[in-house]
Amino acid sequence: MTNTRMFLTMLFGAVFRRRGRALMAVVASLVGAATLFCLAAVCIEAPRQINQEMRSYGANLVVSPIQGDNRSAGIEQGMVDHTTHMVTAKAPARYATYRYETVQVNAGARVMAGIHPDQVRQLNRHWSVEGSWPRPGSVMVGRDLADSLGLTTGKQMTIGYPASQVTGTGKAGGQGRDFRVGGIVDTGGPEDRIIYADLADLELLTGAKRGTDVIEYSVNTMTSGLKTIAAGINDMTSMGVKARPVTRITAGDSHTIAMLQSLFWLVSVVVLVLTFVGVGTTMASIVSQRRSEIGLRKALGASSRGIAMEFLAESACYGLAGGLVGTALGYGFARLLCLSVFQRPLGFNWWLALGTVLLSVAISMIASIRPVLRASRIDPALVLREE
Repeated sequence: MTNTRMFLTMLFGAVFRRRGRALMAVVASLVGAATLFCLAAVCIEAPRQINQEMRSYGANLVVSPIQGDNRSAGIEQGMVDHTTHMVTAKAPARYATYRYETVQVNAGARVMAGIHPDQVRQLNRHWSVEGSWPRPGSVMVGRDLADSLGLTTGKQMTIGYPASQVTGTGKAGGQGRDFRVGGIVDTGGPEDRIIYADLADLELLTGAKRGTDVIEYSVNTMTSGLKTIAAGINDMTSMGVKARPVTRITAGDSHTIAMLQSLFWLVSVVVLVLTFVGVGTTMASIVSQRRSEIGLRKALGASSRGIAMEFLAESACYGLAGGLVGTALGYGFARLLCLSVFQRPLGFNWWLALGTVLLSVAISMIASIRPVLRASRIDPALVLREE
């Protein structure tokens, strides 16, 4: 029998003769691997999922004309297309354009926004709309404004654009038009004080076309990527526009992700310590049970190095078995968690799985070093005399 075959025979014999102790070591590694894989998978996936969820709550990047330029002319369509290309080249994004005008309703000044309804609906999925979005001949009124004017869906309202106001082309706007209130929007924000109309209707009311006042983007990227995109736009001073991240959205992303990552590291350290203690205690118990066997083998000529290698290989087997099963269980838990919280499946990260298994093996071997050193120092004479 070769040395390698003898080594393997002794190794597997030791494992299967003490199945109870071996199971305890495997379970310790299994729990650690399952917890670590689950936490790491969720920690890696959560920022992306949270980012996607936050994107449904409106824009996280706003582009507007630079102060001091001819702001009344707005942002021309060519510049809108160019800015959008710069943004989407870095990350997927949705966008909407807004043109704002001051109009008169019941002799009072109000803000009216000309929009492309499909763009705004896709960008602001959190808006609660009673009725319909703006259509030709109808408008959508913010909840606060509707309540103050006593407006409900289906009612008619007259919106005027004073002749004294002059558009960017120098042509005076019309005196007023009747619109149907097609919908009422409730956002809980400043949008509730604005009248929204199809851009073509606003152009007819004012009697002129002009550029966009604001471009809002919902960019599917993390805070650092968003700052890079904004900096890239701001560096192009010849564009005549400036970009700024929306603080309330980006700060929410950053704080949530930072909290999750801190929690991950804290729990990971606790799990690693518990796994280390569990495997180390089990291996110490196994060494204690095998003192007589170790003494006899050393008396027959077995080297301390050979005995140490056998115990390290045994602990590595426990770590490997626990790591493989624990990784599978951890993936199941992580997938179930993502489905229940984000309603989206979780893909399997092979690199994370490999790292978890290798870490499980490494922890098992490191935890076994002290018991193994104790086993290699056993004096065969003392052990045999005790027997």
